[in-house]
Amino acid sequence: MDFSFLFDNFVELSVTGLVLGSVYALIALGYTLVYGVLQLINFAHADVFMWGTFVVAWLFILLGANSTGTLLTALPFLLLALVVAASTTGGLAMLVERVAYRRLVRKRALSYIVLISAIGASFVLSETMGIRDRIVEAISGLLNGIAGLFGGSVDLTTLLADYLNNPRGPTRLPFEIQPTTLFMIGEFRVRDTDVTVIVAALIMMVGLDFFIRRTRLGREIRAVAQDPEAAALMGANSTSVVNKTFLIGGLMAGVAAVLFMIKTGQTSFDIGVVLGIKAFTAAVLGGIGNLRGALLGGLLLGIAENYGSALFGTQWKDVVAFVLLVLILLVRPNGLLGQSLGRARA
Repeated sequence: MDFSFLFDNFVELSVTGLVLGSVYALIALGYTLVYGVLQLINFAHADVFMWGTFVVAWLFILLGANSTGTLLTALPFLLLALVVAASTTGGLAMLVERVAYRRLVRKRALSYIVLISAIGASFVLSETMGIRDRIVEAISGLLNGIAGLFGGSVDLTTLLADYLNNPRGPTRLPFEIQPTTLFMIGEFRVRDTDVTVIVAALIMMVGLDFFIRRTRLGREIRAVAQDPEAAALMGANSTSVVNKTFLIGGLMAGVAAVLFMIKTGQTSFDIGVVLGIKAFTAAVLGGIGNLRGALLGGLLLGIAENYGSALFGTQWKDVVAFVLLVLILLVRPNGLLGQSLGRARA
């Protein structure tokens, strides 16, 4: 174990761990929200996030943003990407609920049957992106039909040619964001990209927590999570509430996708596998069904991975994270903040 490396780079490892953990936390929200309401695991959620990362990359390509600049320079494109990516992932999440969940939930299917359906939806989303050339051709044809009404044309297959020729390979954000140092902590430079990811994740988490606890829809979500039949007697439409819950989780996945691309600048059709497992681990670690637990679990997991990499080497990063999960669950089986969504106080 290399304790000297950990101590010498403690600040850097902590900050970068918080950045990584912030992304885990935002993805974990989707698992937590759905589990809190349906007591089911939505394994397709990570692939909804994956689609959001591609939307960000492709939007930059379509807008011609293919240069190098600071985060401030990229801000107008990122804000537009945030709207488009969140809209896409929100719509996909609602589609997943409608196709893979609703009928099974209404028929009170066994939980493992619903789980298999969710895994199937996950593979459909990831593999569909893996043959994205067919998707883009279909979208291009649709847009050409619309543009033709106004005497124009849109050729997405030409604009995205480089990305269609290698559909199962990595896709890079064409705009290279150059981090700017905001301040120093010892010898470590704290960059604007790191601060943006952490602060944005915290703001989204606080905003969602306030929404769930203080708004009418939030109260309906908590009511359905606690007792669906009683909530229905009080006028809550459980089907609509579940669909909106998926929508909210999808919107959070869109935000996470933008923050992920700011930090890494690269995505691929199969990133949902690893990130999905990590985010699910974060949700369980914090107490699945608890919004604040998702934040705590994500941040702890990100930091634990970095510390583990420093002590044992990067190849042990995942081992350290999951050993931590096992140890905490042995002591607290419900997670660190094991309070269900339905019992969260207003």
